Amino acid sequence: MSLFDFIFPKQCVQCKKLGTYICPRCFSYISFTDAMVCVICQRQAMGGITHPVCGTRYSIDGVFPSLVYKGIVKKLVYTFKYPPYLTSLQDTLSELFYEGIIQKEYFYPLTATPSIIIPIPLHVKKFRKRGYNQAQLLAEGISKRFGYPLIDALIRVRETQTQVGLSKELRQKNIKDAFALRSELLDQIANVPQVFLVDDVVTSGSTLREAAKLLKRAGVKKVWGLTLAHGE
Repeated sequence: MSLFDFIFPKQCVQCKKLGTYICPRCFSYISFTDAMVCVICQRQAMGGITHPVCGTRYSIDGVFPSLVYKGIVKKLVYTFKYPPYLTSLQDTLSELFYEGIIQKEYFYPLTATPSIIIPIPLHVKKFRKRGYNQAQLLAEGISKRFGYPLIDALIRVRETQTQVGLSKELRQKNIKDAFALRSELLDQIANVPQVFLVDDVVTSGSTLREAAKLLKRAGVKKVWGLTLAHGE
């Protein structure tokens, strides 16, 4: 047992049973999402692919969430992002993330295309406060499982308020022009056939859409979103 585990023993985030962050009983309540919607209009879409009528030249091509953002999943994500900042959940969440993604009928064929993984970045102030970027940790897990290179190509140039509780319109306004591409990495992403953007939770999709727009303008052919969970 590590000193950390001795001082802060692992306990289930749901029922508080000691020994693990998710006990077998509570694990059985985790739901993989079958919600497949167009990230722009939020209406049902085959495979989560953006409706042609909704998309533009620089729109994200689709989003594949893994879990339903409620109950124990919501608690896991919260303890991963906020105090007590359980970064040791990285492996557990990455495995759940992967298992949900590979079940997507329209996702798996995409894995044959050369791709890169790019995490949604935090603003430097939030990064310094938290000490890590949860999307980066999840992206590392996905990168290892699929064998795609991870490139930290995006930076958050504008500090934004949390998207939680905002309407769709306010979310879009809040995140507008919040990202930029690292100039020294432009050559690595220009004309890349496919990028998978990784984030923890997708709700309105405003964050993923804003990031995808930058990548498409830089020359990326296809941009897809991969998220641990899908919220309401």
